Amino acid sequence: MMPAAAKRLRGVLSPVLTPFEADGTPSASRFLRHCRWLLEQQVGLAVFGTNSEANSLTVGEKRALLDHLAASGIPGARLMPGTGACALPDAVELTRHAVQLGCAGVLMLPPFFYKGVSDEGLFRGFAQVIDAVADERLRIYLYHIPPVAQVGISPALIERLMARYPGTIAGIKDSGGDWQHTALLLREYQPAGLDVFAGNETLLLDTMRAGGAGCITATGNVNPAAIAALYRHWQEPDADARQQHLNAVRAAFQAHPIIPAMKAVIARHTGDGAWAAVRPPLVELGPEPLRILLHALDALDFGMPGAAALAVQP
Repeated sequence: MMPAAAKRLRGVLSPVLTPFEADGTPSASRFLRHCRWLLEQQVGLAVFGTNSEANSLTVGEKRALLDHLAASGIPGARLMPGTGACALPDAVELTRHAVQLGCAGVLMLPPFFYKGVSDEGLFRGFAQVIDAVADERLRIYLYHIPPVAQVGISPALIERLMARYPGTIAGIKDSGGDWQHTALLLREYQPAGLDVFAGNETLLLDTMRAGGAGCITATGNVNPAAIAALYRHWQEPDADARQQHLNAVRAAFQAHPIIPAMKAVIARHTGDGAWAAVRPPLVELGPEPLRILLHALDALDFGMPGAAALAVQP
């Protein structure tokens, strides 16, 4: 079992990409290697996030991957697995398992299939999971991503959850894409104990200057050291220049479907072609988009130091 974490999560975390074997099953060995590499780059592990293809994985697959990390000595103090699900019993099962393994927190989407639902319905959803898990170690980081989920987490809902479950509602990842909304969360809720994470590194410097906790970002999978460096050095004179370079790298990846793009770049840097695989309905990045992406990254002197260690030899 992973040791329970004593400290709240802060800094840079990445929704860890999920590699697949030739038969389409998750590649536990590649997953573990990638997690270890990210930790070496000072980036925490938000496994089963959006860019992990989490909603294309079963609860059983997620449990098995978490168990593999635990058995391999990955520290629970650096883990924030995504446990939200449309089916609340699935969310309860995975959340309970994460807590039992000593994960520092869980990142929780609201039930997102039905649109236009009320705050009352969303409150009941979160409350059902918290009450069913019934463990004082549980720390929930709300996941606000309306551009994808089409179901957001309103300030009124945040206030109600914090009042009902003080301490358990520990933070929020704001992936709404609206800095004014993130600024509101930082101003109103960070001082009250809700750790606010920007949804990607383009807002990391602004978030830190406003007293935030860090960021949880897809491109932490491929550019972890540089993002973590800005988190550590955000008060130094070159912080704005660091932010601008991070933004340029992010833009190069975002010019393409970002999950296949990141996996294709890892495949290229590791020499392990299996890394390019995605699970339908996603498709791999084609040769011409990959050429364009690599050219853009070369112009930015992009690299992945130590990435060769991610390859799994046949």
